[in-house]
Amino acid sequence: MTTVEERQPEQHVFEADVSRLLHMMVHSVYSDKDVFLRELISNAADACEKLRYESISKPQLSSDGIQPAILVTLNEEAQTLAIEDSGIGMNRDEMIDALGTIARSGTKAFMDRLEAAKAGEKAELIGQFGVGFYSSFMVAHRVDVISRRAGEGEAWKWSSDGKGSYDIVAVDLGHAPARGTRVVLHLMEDAKKYTSKWTVEKIIRDRSGHVPVPIRLVEKDGAEPSQISDGAALWIKQKSEISKEDYNDFYRSVSGQYDEPLSNVHFRAEGRHEYTTLAFIPGSRPFDLFDPDRQGRMKLYVKRVFITDEAELLPRYLRFVRGIVDTSDLPLNISREMIQESPVLAAIKKGVTSRILSALEKMAEGEADTFSKFWDLFGAILKEGIYEDFERRSQLLKLARFRSTVSGEATRSLADYLATMREGQSAIYYISGSTLDQLKSSPHLEGFRAKGIEVLLLTDGVDNFWPTNVPDFEGKPFKSVTQGLADLDAVTDEGGTNEGARQASPEVEAFIDFARSALGEEVADVRVSGRLTESAVCLVASEHGPDRQLEKLLQGAGRLQTASKPILEINGQSELVKNIASVDDEAFREDAAWLLLDAARILDGDKPANPRAFANRQARLFALAMRHSK
Repeated sequence: MTTVEERQPEQHVFEADVSRLLHMMVHSVYSDKDVFLRELISNAADACEKLRYESISKPQLSSDGIQPAILVTLNEEAQTLAIEDSGIGMNRDEMIDALGTIARSGTKAFMDRLEAAKAGEKAELIGQFGVGFYSSFMVAHRVDVISRRAGEGEAWKWSSDGKGSYDIVAVDLGHAPARGTRVVLHLMEDAKKYTSKWTVEKIIRDRSGHVPVPIRLVEKDGAEPSQISDGAALWIKQKSEISKEDYNDFYRSVSGQYDEPLSNVHFRAEGRHEYTTLAFIPGSRPFDLFDPDRQGRMKLYVKRVFITDEAELLPRYLRFVRGIVDTSDLPLNISREMIQESPVLAAIKKGVTSRILSALEKMAEGEADTFSKFWDLFGAILKEGIYEDFERRSQLLKLARFRSTVSGEATRSLADYLATMREGQSAIYYISGSTLDQLKSSPHLEGFRAKGIEVLLLTDGVDNFWPTNVPDFEGKPFKSVTQGLADLDAVTDEGGTNEGARQASPEVEAFIDFARSALGEEVADVRVSGRLTESAVCLVASEHGPDRQLEKLLQGAGRLQTASKPILEINGQSELVKNIASVDDEAFREDAAWLLLDAARILDGDKPANPRAFANRQARLFALAMRHSK
């Protein structure tokens, strides 16, 4: 009969994405490779937390009396480092699934960013992405994983050199943990320092000192283990007992990032519901910030038992927040399906959201520089709440910051905007588009600049949607400068006068009537502009319906089958328009009308509707100009 030792290893090939990642791990050079230890300890802590969770419904899994713990063992002579946990463990199929494929969608994002990064940036990218187990191959020429799943009678060994394949073989139970997983790293020559007790202990204390599982260190074979951390949950301690370094360390362990948080929100709620929250505002953008699923990354604990990191503990517009919520008001055996329907969780979500927004308000009032950095990082995400969260819309509008035609490189609040509105101004004006440079050069701003009216410059994707969904801010409606009449007549200009729209001469009025007829079905109307002071023409949307930018987005996304016809506005005081209007040649006037329409389209970021016709008309005008110049 074949014994376990006589079984031949099964050889498997890594999935293509894993092979690509491992190649980068082995062949890339990092100034800081210490992060691998944090990743492996984090995995070990998660395994212990998963066991605690599964033991709620299956007490026999942990009935052996072994307490959750992590043991780090050093062997300078063999040049190995081992991390062993007494967690849930893995069986053969779970090993293949967890170690042979990419389970985290973020890993692909990490690889793409890593390949695109400059050499000096790569060392920091490794800390911004939780690349988990695969980071072992930065320091090891071979990695062995021996694991026994809780409640099962077999143990398995996974082994690979990170060069494209791995082996799996059953092993005697005597060579495996009683329960859990042991990861053995056979270190490279340039990674010998990771067998030093002082080096490893410092890394663990600095980066993993607050995982909720005790960590012990064995300096060498036969030595007594020394305790590095007691596994006490940081969030249950008094704030006065926690240093900034402690907070930063916990943030890194819970977020998988390697920056420093901008701030934290740590409180205990008592009353109808009792729970503790420790949440962090990151100091850099998480890699999955714009994940289409837009899921948060807050971890839910019940009585210090990890339940899930998929509970919606915050609204999606706060998905950049990292941290934990620990409550005693939910049953330990609550199913993950029932979590989202829990009224207790809904109340917790409301309370945590309010505290985080209050913390941001406090930051905006007392730490302007920090809030400015926050807004640069996460303002585009927070503004999603203006569109989605009716209950907190007013609060979010007060937090919002904007670039404008008068802000320069800084940002301004809506309160700042209202404080400097012109006499007679009845709306908050904005223009949306792709880039600041594009918006600043828009002809639609000319009349507003001449009147000294501030216009918000909106460049984030969500900016195309929320203004049409918000009735007003403190009684002032939002109005796009690319839509409807400019409404500038009632606004007193910089000189204190209140002039009406620019008037057009009878010749220009006649040309506008001709253009309206010549352009036919291409435009809804042609009229004298009250917003242009320099440019000859521009396109605007009608008073009702979406503005120009929103209409383009909806049409591009297939949400709008037919775009509405734009209105062509002509500057009656433009010398170009006056000269065109003075020519009594119908063919010339028709070419000019079409060229003005195409010029307006180009200024609007579009192309001429018919490039060949545009080129032919332009050629005829050039030819005419050359004949008159002779």
